[in-house]
Amino acid sequence: MSRQRDLSTTPSEGVSQPYAKSAHTRQRIIDSAARVLYEKGYSGTRLSDVAADSGVGVANIYYYFPSRDELIAQVMLAGMEEGRASLQESLGKLPDSAPPMERLMVAVEVHLRGGIRRSPHAQAVVRNAQQLPEPLLRRQREADSAYGAVWRDLIEELESRGELRDGLDPFAAQMLVIGALNSALEWWNRRRGTIDNVVRSAQIVVRHGLSASVG
Repeated sequence: MSRQRDLSTTPSEGVSQPYAKSAHTRQRIIDSAARVLYEKGYSGTRLSDVAADSGVGVANIYYYFPSRDELIAQVMLAGMEEGRASLQESLGKLPDSAPPMERLMVAVEVHLRGGIRRSPHAQAVVRNAQQLPEPLLRRQREADSAYGAVWRDLIEELESRGELRDGLDPFAAQMLVIGALNSALEWWNRRRGTIDNVVRSAQIVVRHGLSASVG
């Protein structure tokens, strides 16, 4: 009986192990591509560099991704999803009674800290967002819409409660804030001060710029 049980479990184990190995290899390629993309940008990213970083040959990379651009697209999509999930998780920890501006301040902090400390996937998104060709840009915009929707809800909640400064267009405010935060990820380094200082400064700027009760 024990021998029969052993034989019956072997096929399923044999199927799952190669699948797990394949998924691991695919993820390793994406991780390496993110590092290369962050360091060298879209135009400078070569599959040979990804192969050297990942230890997976160029020919084998094509087994997982039909083209260089498809690999880059997967890196960008992973970065966008990582940012959205992190933001929603942090907002989900706040009590339902949290004021809209407090929720927006959390979003500012998560965006900055996440961009600086998170994986190269998220950093690659910020650094390469304006370098991609139109087909990749369209795919990024589709993924970006989910992240942008979280920010849109935060700013629209301010507006619905009369807490958004008069004269501000909510969409323009959203894009200007995110654009400014993204630019901070480009110029910030430890010589310019701590992450805490950057976060605090950004929160002050956003609060004073958007709040109806300030200024």
